[in-house]
Amino acid sequence: MNPYPVAYEQHPPERRNRLTVFFRFLTVIPLFIWAFFYGIAFFVVQVIAWFAIVFTGRFPQGLYDFCAGYLRFTARLCGYCLLVVDEYPPFDGAEHPAYPVRTHIAPPAARYSRLKAFFRLILAIPIFILQYVFQFWMLAVAIAIWVVAVVTGRTSPALTDAVRFPISYYVRSNAYVYLMTDAYPPLSDAEAAPVATAPPAPLPV
Repeated sequence: MNPYPVAYEQHPPERRNRLTVFFRFLTVIPLFIWAFFYGIAFFVVQVIAWFAIVFTGRFPQGLYDFCAGYLRFTARLCGYCLLVVDEYPPFDGAEHPAYPVRTHIAPPAARYSRLKAFFRLILAIPIFILQYVFQFWMLAVAIAIWVVAVVTGRTSPALTDAVRFPISYYVRSNAYVYLMTDAYPPLSDAEAAPVATAPPAPLPV
């Protein structure tokens, strides 16, 4: 069985910056403003990509690269908002291998199913339901991380691992919704593409 073509990876710190954690609801505002405009451009690209796949069975490389960048950006934004990491995420969609939240994305497939692309939103209904349920899970864990980090200045790997699974599923399932793969997203991380296990090099100060 081939691994899923999209995988999520995170390397949270144990020692936390209490100040940036405490004010995280403020520091994310510029990111959300940028995400709004980024999302508008992404929507336009998605519409074009949908027509391209439905009529040709192919996902044009330039459009695919843009969607992949948006997926990487939103994964980093999610990790930062949910207090997985303290490092401010880049505003672009590049890979940034030094950042402690990374999304690994395979190249576009040679051919895509036109039928699956045409009915993607209908096929994705179970995914939307799961994503809605996972929102409560992620919010609960993020609140726990916030309290522990502010009080102790640390978070245990067990606590940040508790939010890794729903974020990982979000990333995989969004890749499916975004037409980047025809394969239905697995719940298990074990079925995702292999990722590096070593933490990234520290970001420059």
